[in-house]
Amino acid sequence: MVERITLACGPYDRTAALADGRVRVQGVDLNYLPLSAEEIFFRMARHGEFDVAEMSLSSYTLSVLRGRPFVAIPVFPSRTFRHHGVYVRGDSDYTDPSQLAGKTVGIPEYQMTAAVWIRGILQEHHGLPVDSVRYRTGGLLEPGRIEKLTIDVPGVDIAPIPTGTTLSDMLERGQIDALYTARTPRGFGGPDSNIRRLWSEPMDVESDYFRQTGIFPIMHTVVIRSDVYERNRWLARSLMNAFSEAKALAAQSLAEVVALSNLLPWGYRQAEHVRELMGTDHWPYGIEENRACLTTFLGYMRAQGLTQRLVSPEEIFAPETHDEFVV
Repeated sequence: MVERITLACGPYDRTAALADGRVRVQGVDLNYLPLSAEEIFFRMARHGEFDVAEMSLSSYTLSVLRGRPFVAIPVFPSRTFRHHGVYVRGDSDYTDPSQLAGKTVGIPEYQMTAAVWIRGILQEHHGLPVDSVRYRTGGLLEPGRIEKLTIDVPGVDIAPIPTGTTLSDMLERGQIDALYTARTPRGFGGPDSNIRRLWSEPMDVESDYFRQTGIFPIMHTVVIRSDVYERNRWLARSLMNAFSEAKALAAQSLAEVVALSNLLPWGYRQAEHVRELMGTDHWPYGIEENRACLTTFLGYMRAQGLTQRLVSPEEIFAPETHDEFVV
């Protein structure tokens, strides 16, 4: 019997073959819902609306220690470097992260994956201790955002921004000194904008970070609702195989030059640069291939007071995905 499964995931090139049916999930009649990350996370974390969903790695890790309503597979539909996600006012003299010590920084949610990575990288590589900054949480573009999961972090100054305000507006008005965000703040890059990135050439800084660490930060994983997983333990491996096949098709298109697969005129050259710097598989799935990245992130979660103990990579992923069969 074929299982009817609803998957909520962003509309990415690496998952397009799942969405349009070129890749099938073995044993599954797949209903793919292309939604924004924020909507997926909220609906899945609060109400468990989908059978399978993309989910913030930090939120999922917290859920593992809170009754485990989901089980993840080591598939990572979203990865990105985060140095470019640190913003300051254009008229400020900030050029180095260490200058933010004692200052007030806006973040949409303290526990969000992007913020965990930024805080960890700034402390480990740029001399800015996590607890040396005051954090103010709330909506980046719209008022009213709150933490999806309750958190208690002793020794760190975390408070919501005033009702009716947004982080973008507060940075523009100078009510906060900096902003850590996954999305671009409103007004950035406009002709009258007074918001800039802390690093004027973040790609150079991010490339250096990869050369030093070998880490391409993971943002999101894929989770199966626990009742669905327990009913169909084979689903974890079927999904992982299908996601891997879809990613391989997307990777092939990057090298195509007869008709460009995206809007970037020199995207093929960028793909060549990425292969030179990061290797032929710069976006790997699986635990072992991502051990350094996962271990670093889970260490940041513990060091930043989000988890009460250090969680291991094996602990957070379905056992069926820990190894492969050999003929």
